Amino acid sequence: WSDEDGFDVATATTGITGICGSGIIEAVAEMRIAGLVDDSGLIGSAEQTSTARSIPEGRTHAYVIHDATADGGPLISVTQGDIRAIQLAKSALYAGARLLMDERGVDTVDRVVLAGAFGAHISPKHAMVLGMIPDAPLDKVTSAGNAAGTGARIALCNVTSRAEIEKTVGEITKVETAIEPKFQEHFVNASAIPHKTDPFPELAKITILPNVSFNTGGGDSAGGGRRRKRRG
Repeated sequence: WSDEDGFDVATATTGITGICGSGIIEAVAEMRIAGLVDDSGLIGSAEQTSTARSIPEGRTHAYVIHDATADGGPLISVTQGDIRAIQLAKSALYAGARLLMDERGVDTVDRVVLAGAFGAHISPKHAMVLGMIPDAPLDKVTSAGNAAGTGARIALCNVTSRAEIEKTVGEITKVETAIEPKFQEHFVNASAIPHKTDPFPELAKITILPNVSFNTGGGDSAGGGRRRKRRG
C-alpha cells in the first residue's frame, strides 16, 4: 500500500496484493530499526520481539505486514527468504562500491548518486540502514533518474557533448568485480545489516539500530535467542 494520493481508489477493486521492490527495502529496513531483525538478517520469534506479527515459518520466522485473511484476502509477510534475497543483492551492490573506493584509495565518500529508474524510488535512509550504499550525509544521497537514457539523448543531440562523452569514456578505469581478490571479502562483510566491519557514523546521526541477536546457535533455527540493548 501507499500514502500517495489516489492509491486507495486505484486499489479499491484489486485490494493490496503484495510489496513492490522499493517497498520491501523500506519494510526490511524498518524491521531492522524496530529490532525485529538482527544485524545478521535473522527475524526474531514472537517471544524474542514481543509481537504476535512474528510468526513461525518452517525453521525460521516471518513478519506479517498485512493480514486480510478474515475477509478472504491475502496474508502478506516478509519472510526469511525475502531478507536473504535482499542481503545477497545489497551485498553485491556495496561490495562493488567498496571496490571503487579501494581503487580511489578512500574509506569514505562525500556523496552518493543513485542512477536508474529504480534508484529514483529508493528511500536513501532505508538504503543506508540496509547497507546498500556507503555511509554518507543523508542530504548528499541523491537520485539521477534514468541517467543512461539522458546521456544517450545528450550524445544524439549535441555534437560537442558527444565528443566530451567519448573523451570521458576513454579515461574510465574498468573494475571487474568477478576477478577482484577482495570482492568476496567485501561481499561477506556487507551481508550484515548494515555492515559487519565498516562504520556508519552518518547513519548513526539519524537513527539508532538496536543491538539484538536472534541466533540461537543453530543457524536459522527457531526459538530461544536473546535481546541486547540498543547501541548508544
